[in-house]
Amino acid sequence: MATEPRTLMQSQQSWTDDLPLCQMCGVGAAPNCVYSPDGKGTQSHPNEDRHLRLKGEDGCFLYGVFNGYDGNRVADFAAQCLTAELLLGQLNSSHTDGDVRRILIQAFDVVEKSYFNTIDDALAKKAHLSNYLPHNESQKVQERLKEVEQEVSGGATAVVALILNNKLYVANVGTNRVLLCKSSSDGQNQVLQIGRPHSTDNEDELQRLAAMGVDAARVRQAGQIAGQTSTRRLGDSRVKINYNEIDLLSAAKAKPIIPEPEIHGSHPLDGVTGFLLLMSEGLINALESAHGPEQVNQEIVAMVAAELAQQTSLEAVAQSVVERVKRLHHDVFVSGRQRAAYCSRHEDMTLLIRTINYPLADAALTPTQGGRIYPVSVPYSNSQSTSKTSVTLSLVMPSQSTLTNGTNTTSTLEEGTPTPGSQSPTATLQSTNTQTQSSSSSSGDGSLFRQRGSQAAQPDETGRVPPYVDFSQFYRLWGGDNSDSQSTQGGLGPQ
Repeated sequence: MATEPRTLMQSQQSWTDDLPLCQMCGVGAAPNCVYSPDGKGTQSHPNEDRHLRLKGEDGCFLYGVFNGYDGNRVADFAAQCLTAELLLGQLNSSHTDGDVRRILIQAFDVVEKSYFNTIDDALAKKAHLSNYLPHNESQKVQERLKEVEQEVSGGATAVVALILNNKLYVANVGTNRVLLCKSSSDGQNQVLQIGRPHSTDNEDELQRLAAMGVDAARVRQAGQIAGQTSTRRLGDSRVKINYNEIDLLSAAKAKPIIPEPEIHGSHPLDGVTGFLLLMSEGLINALESAHGPEQVNQEIVAMVAAELAQQTSLEAVAQSVVERVKRLHHDVFVSGRQRAAYCSRHEDMTLLIRTINYPLADAALTPTQGGRIYPVSVPYSNSQSTSKTSVTLSLVMPSQSTLTNGTNTTSTLEEGTPTPGSQSPTATLQSTNTQTQSSSSSSGDGSLFRQRGSQAAQPDETGRVPPYVDFSQFYRLWGGDNSDSQSTQGGLGPQ
C-alpha cells in the first residue's frame, strides 16, 4: 500500500490554539481583493496570512506575522513549528543576548528543514512523474503531476518579535515590517523601523546574491524572483531545490534564496511607553500603492495612535486601521486619479499591535470629556495641540551597514536622533505637519475638525449650533482637482 504523504497540516485546528494569548496585543486583518472596473471587490484566493500572539513562561512573549503565497501551507507550518521551537522551555530569563539570537536562528533553521521533511515524499513523486512524462504524455499523468506540484509549491515570509527580560528581539525573513513607536512625555512619537526588507532593491541582498554568481543588475531590473520580490523565504521548493532551472538564478554557485533570519536586538524596553507594530507585506503595499512609499510608516503610526485614543479594545484598534487602509486603497482606485493604476488589487493584510505601557481610551468618557468625538473621520495630525489624537512623529531607519546575517550588533534604538535634513538612511522625517495628504476626505491638516471644548457649544443668535466640521478645505481641494469640469458644470460648494 502506498505511503500516505507526511504532512502536519491536515487539520485546521492547531495545538497552539491552547496556548495563552497575550492580552496586550490586538490583530486586524483583511483578505485579498481584486476590483472590477465599477469598484466592486472580489477575493481571489483564501487568506494566506498567519500570525502569533502568545504568552510563554518566565516573562516571555512571542509575536509573529507570516505572509504566505501560493497557498497557506508554509505559513501555517512556520507559525506552529516556530512556537514549538521557542516556547517549550528553550528560552528563559537567564539567557544572554547571544543565547537568544542563537536560539532564534536555530528555530528558523528547524522550521525550514522540518517543512521539507514533510514534503520529501511528494518531491520524490514529482521528480518521478517529471522523468516519466516525456515517455508518456497521457492526460492522467499530467494531471497527477500538477496535483503533486501544488502540494509542494508555496512559501512564506516571516517576521517574529520576541520579548524576554523586557528586551525586544526581532527576527526577519523577507518583506514584512516591524515598527517600534516610542512616546515621549511631551506627546511626541519617535518611529523606528527595525530592519530592512529582504527584497530585490535591498543593496546588501543584491551584493549577497552577486557573491554567489547571480547577476544582481538583472535581479534589480526584474524586481521579482520566481514571482516574489523577497530574497529570503521559508519553503518554496522552486527556488530552494530547482533554483538552477530559474533563469535569474541559473548561475548561482549555492542556494541564493535563503531562510536565514536577520536578527535585531536586544532593544531594552525599560521605561518605554509606546507600541510595537508587525505588518504583513500586503498592508504595506496597499498603502504604498495608494499614497506612495515616502511616509507609509508615519501614516500607519499616526492612524494607530489616533485609534488608540478613541478605541477601548486593541482588537478594534488594529481592525480599524486595517479597514482604513483598505478603504483608502479602494477610494484611490475608484477616483481614477494618477495612482489608481497601482490600486487595482491588494493582497492579504495583517496588522499586529502590541502596546508597551500605552493606555487605551477610557470607555467611560463622554464625547465632551475626551471620548470618541469624530463621527466622520479621525484627523491624523498634530495641528490640534490639545487633542488626544495629536501625534508628532520622527522616523529612524537602520543603516544598511549595521545589518548582518544572523546578528545586528548595533541597536537602532540606541542611536541618537538624527538631525533634520540629513540625507542618510537615518534621516529624521517630520511627520504630521508635513505628511502627504491621504485624501481630501480622510486626512489633511486636521482643520476639518474643530476642537470641541469641555462645554457644550452654545447656539448663536439664529438658534443654530456652530458646526465642528469645516468643509472649506474640501471645497478648495475639490476645486483644484476638478477645475476643468467646474468651468462647464458650475462649481461645487458654497458660491
